[in-house]
Amino acid sequence: MKASAGMSARPELSARGAPVPSAPVSAAPVSAGPVSAAQAPAGPVSAAPVSAGPVSAGAGAPVPGTEVPSAAPPGLVVGVGAGREVAMEEVAGLIGRTLAAAGLSVGGVVELATVEAKAAEPGLVAAAARLGVPLRGYGAAALARVAVPGPSGAALTAVGTPSVAEAAALLAAGPGGELLVGKRKSAPPGRPARATCAVARRPAPAKGGQVGQR
Repeated sequence: MKASAGMSARPELSARGAPVPSAPVSAAPVSAGPVSAAQAPAGPVSAAPVSAGPVSAGAGAPVPGTEVPSAAPPGLVVGVGAGREVAMEEVAGLIGRTLAAAGLSVGGVVELATVEAKAAEPGLVAAAARLGVPLRGYGAAALARVAVPGPSGAALTAVGTPSVAEAAALLAAGPGGELLVGKRKSAPPGRPARATCAVARRPAPAKGGQVGQR
């Protein structure tokens, strides 16, 4: 028998003969959350402004033999230079005044750094012990390859590198470190300075798995 024009079509049968209900298909909801970097639409990219901020240690490959361990704690590192028989009080006093003038806390210092030729100087060793931090020594050749804002001909003649305090601070800070305070000299009354220092900051470790998450 032919179906009349007013009759609806028979429902589709399953393998057992039972009618298969047809469920409506709805469009998946679109989230109104933030768009990640991978989803952002292509648009014009403006150049980032150049600031006159702290000097960066750079993100290039570190000098062989001077790499900072990956487990190195973030914080402040102080590069120190010293004359022969410098007193611990002169070194520690200079570090304390330099940090205070920059609004930094001595409690944030995690390491002192210097040239290898001065790493056994009793005044530096005692200053590091007083602060409760290690003293790291770098070879003069490694320090000489670090670009610094205040190179010194006197330091080059004395220890073979144009910078001790600034270069040591930047090497100890590692790639991405910032030179917060350039070289400062002690000012003992009635005699030449025997201590210099500079302050750099290590970058905070990146938090894994957080990119693109809310």
